[in-house]
Amino acid sequence: MLEIILLVIFVLGYVSITLEHTFKIDKLIPAVAMMAFLWAVIALAHIPVFEIDGIEGLVASHMDEMLLHHLGKTAEILVFLMGAMTIVEITDHFNGFGAIKSFVKTKEKKVLLWIMGGLAFILSAIIDNLTATIVLVTILKKLVDKQEDRLWFAGLIVIGANAGGAWSPIGDVTTTMLWIGDKVSAGKLVQFLFLPSLLCMAIPTFIATLLPPFKGQLTSPKTEADEKPASLGMLLLGLGMIVFVPIFKTLTHLPPYIGMMLSLAVVGMVAEIKSHRAFTMSNAAHHHSPVHKSLAKIEMPSILFFLGILMAVAALESVGMIFELGVAVRAAIPDNVFVILMGFGSAVIDNVPLVAASMGMFQLPLDDHIWHFIAFSAGTGGSMLIIGSAAGVVAMGMERIDFMWYLKNIAWLAAIGFLVGCAAFLGLTQFVF
Repeated sequence: MLEIILLVIFVLGYVSITLEHTFKIDKLIPAVAMMAFLWAVIALAHIPVFEIDGIEGLVASHMDEMLLHHLGKTAEILVFLMGAMTIVEITDHFNGFGAIKSFVKTKEKKVLLWIMGGLAFILSAIIDNLTATIVLVTILKKLVDKQEDRLWFAGLIVIGANAGGAWSPIGDVTTTMLWIGDKVSAGKLVQFLFLPSLLCMAIPTFIATLLPPFKGQLTSPKTEADEKPASLGMLLLGLGMIVFVPIFKTLTHLPPYIGMMLSLAVVGMVAEIKSHRAFTMSNAAHHHSPVHKSLAKIEMPSILFFLGILMAVAALESVGMIFELGVAVRAAIPDNVFVILMGFGSAVIDNVPLVAASMGMFQLPLDDHIWHFIAFSAGTGGSMLIIGSAAGVVAMGMERIDFMWYLKNIAWLAAIGFLVGCAAFLGLTQFVF
């Protein structure tokens, strides 16, 4: 009975998020309310909580420990996100992205779509899908004037970024989990997932070029930033310090947000020096600081929305519902079908607990094909809903993408790409390797 109450709260909260424009209530409100109600019910009813262990499955825990555990994991993502967004805003403050605008000469929507899709696919494998989306949506605002056009481009960027993140051990938090957990090796991950991931990006992009929104030419936006000289140096510094984050992680084995904070410190210091300011603790002196201006532009509603969604899913994970559902489904169907369904599930439930649960369900050796399939499915399946991935949530906040608009216009493209990628993976593992 209590589990049904938790499920009802989650469904009602989820529906409220999807009908944001109908209810005229910002999506962050039902997200954080859903989080609070779920944890309150668990606490008041004294429902036992569990931690998903990658080897033993469900392990009993305590409420305080679980809250701190999930808040810590969520905070890692949020701090990382805030650091990346601040670096992007500092780069934009000096019109660093204007340098890219000067290189992109095309006015053809189709050509620009392939450029953005290709960049999303490559960048996400290097700097992860979340950061790649932030960078590319920011660039998009420099290149595309009309918001209705940017919505379409942003939707395809989300698909490309999630596809690119799936074949790299540092491209997505779930592939990193599998890599660090000794489930996949970097070489085999690239070998088995590069082609399926490429098709997952390329097929939706090709289909999109045939649609009316990508016919014709673009009109470039005219903004105040256009009057500033483009700063190629700040662009290279900003992107270089973001690329430094996975290198720092590999060298130190510290969480990515530590490296992102170091990168932010370097970019912020250069920004202060570049703006000819003396370092001081005076609030008055900080009034015109480029760092403070950039921090003020961060999309805080998206940060709080992300907090609500992740902690709400964590509540269901903590009572064992996600793990138990997975075990029941896996017992009824073949493993490959289960993994495909996991991809569809990752569009609704955050892929991190799904992958964590799967690591407890499957007892398989390093580089078994199922691990690679899980990496692909969980990484790319989230593209089917705008709130199904970190990249989608960020794009949703930055471009004010409506849940139902994405469901109507982009979800079917993402689903086609996902299924084509699944077929390619199964074909490779069955007949080639």
